[in-house]
Amino acid sequence: MTSRERVLNLIAGRPVDRTPAMPITMMWAADLVGAKYHDYATRAEIQAAGQCAVAEQFGFDQVSVISDPCCEAADLGAEIFYPPDAPPGIIEERALLADAARLTTLRVPDPHRVGSRLANRLRAVRLLRERMGETHLVEGWVEGPCAESADLRGINTLMMDYYDEPDFVHELAKFVVDVGLRFAVAQLEAGADIIGIGDAAASLIGRELYDEFVLPHEQRLITGIHAAGGRVRLHICGRTQHLADALGGLGCEIVDLDTLVDLRVARAAMGPSQVILGNVDTVKVVKNGTAESVRVALAKCRVDAGPAWIAGAGCELPRSSPAENVRCFALTDQPV
Repeated sequence: MTSRERVLNLIAGRPVDRTPAMPITMMWAADLVGAKYHDYATRAEIQAAGQCAVAEQFGFDQVSVISDPCCEAADLGAEIFYPPDAPPGIIEERALLADAARLTTLRVPDPHRVGSRLANRLRAVRLLRERMGETHLVEGWVEGPCAESADLRGINTLMMDYYDEPDFVHELAKFVVDVGLRFAVAQLEAGADIIGIGDAAASLIGRELYDEFVLPHEQRLITGIHAAGGRVRLHICGRTQHLADALGGLGCEIVDLDTLVDLRVARAAMGPSQVILGNVDTVKVVKNGTAESVRVALAKCRVDAGPAWIAGAGCELPRSSPAENVRCFALTDQPV
């Protein structure tokens, strides 16, 4: 059974020969191939090399183009800080939509525009499809409505907007979903099997605000990806236990859960068939622990989550995590 078949079988409820492993690797992958992170995030061929190396050397079942949350924002005109060896970041004090009225001037960017960050990600998808697509799941990536709204407006301002400018929040979310859908469809056409949606900021709001301002827009993005023939992996960093039943009802093929979430509670809320990915502690266990502590943590996740589970950490595998710890994710079914 190939890695790609393994993941597709699991999300379809069919038997698998072992538990799939799909940890997020970004800085760890760049370091593996000796690349500065700026180059990994902005040069498709380096990112593809890093992802192929991780999958081949550590037995992971997918290759991914996730690199940072700034791709869409950069091509919309936001000011981005590009450190030489760390992920790009939004310059929040000069947020693109500090003036909310500017939203009416923005247009959905063409993901194929030469020299753009979106086009670079499409090239990474194509390279991964060419090199690993017959054997491994190829994962595209877009920002979710809450996360991308925060990138464009500034996260602190957006939190106030929920109370002060509710109509604007919906208009902004509608626009960023339009951006995400066009970008997601382009990645599917380039060869992605599944689209990851990163919506980390959604964990910062309560259930009432989530249901009103985020859930319907996430649902439209997910439905649109499905309509285009894609699958969805939803990744929301942080404490999402209060959202578990809603996340389980979105229809995503995979839902990531961070370390702060109790998998037993989440499983009860989501039901037995929702595929869950996670949620080993990234720092305490993966970076600072031992191979034995990683194996024990994975075994607990397997018990708590049940069979509809994919091995992974709560979020990105941290830079400088020991290789022997990273290797454990593809060995989950071995006795502890």
